[in-house]
Amino acid sequence: MIQSMTGFGKSSLDFSNKKINIQLRSLNSKRLDIYTRMPSEYRQKELVLHKMIGDKLIRGKIDFSLHIENALEEGVNKLNKAVIQAYIKDLKSLVSDKDYSEIELLKMAVQLPDAVTAEEEEVDEKEFEAIKEALSEALDQLIKFREDEGQALEKDFRLRIKLLMELLEEVKKIDPSRIKNTRERIYQALEELKVEVDQNRFEQELVFYIERYDITEEITRLENHLEYFLKTLDIPESNGRKLGFITQEIGREINTIGSKSNDASMQKVVVQMKDELEKIKEQILNVL
Repeated sequence: MIQSMTGFGKSSLDFSNKKINIQLRSLNSKRLDIYTRMPSEYRQKELVLHKMIGDKLIRGKIDFSLHIENALEEGVNKLNKAVIQAYIKDLKSLVSDKDYSEIELLKMAVQLPDAVTAEEEEVDEKEFEAIKEALSEALDQLIKFREDEGQALEKDFRLRIKLLMELLEEVKKIDPSRIKNTRERIYQALEELKVEVDQNRFEQELVFYIERYDITEEITRLENHLEYFLKTLDIPESNGRKLGFITQEIGREINTIGSKSNDASMQKVVVQMKDELEKIKEQILNVL
């Protein structure tokens, strides 16, 4: 079963005097990229949460948000005495004692950078266990979203592979007449030249020339690649990279058939095949 890399999941819980909200969004990416938004006091646990996300989601651009609402106990602010005293000293050197009192200078100093620092408390382990449970719930929602999207993608892939197989059958029907027409055109051109040629040598050269346009091997390989694509859709694990490699091989055979066709009707079919394959390639980018 294939999965899309697009997904969304969320979870909320109440813990003590806090409401914890978690949101996850996933988009396609060649690798796992996790972008995090959370209060600074929870950063100490970020690596653990990242590992949980990476183990479940494998690949994709992941936006992870941890938001805390209505927390009654805020982080404790602490005065940085050394910094404040240095500020007051500098301010005194700039102004007269008559202009500003000690209290007024102190009011100005505490508003300057680094005068007040926030003390971060350790995250309560019980709270963190609750956060992990909420994250697990949001991950399950996102994976379910990915699976539902994957089913739609798989349906589309099977339809387009079926169309490619039908178009390949048209190519196989055109092929015999294409070779015959090529031979006839060469004989007709020779007659118009009205020159004597060694018939045996001419036949040898003609066979060699027509062999350059033979697409039997390309047709066989293309059939195998299309069947392999369908088999890969049936495996339990989603493997977008493997499907991408198979589409590259499919494209290679279609391009070779087109370059060898030397026939307008076959070229028309090849253009249709390329169009269907491009639609598959666009969707493959979003498969996990």
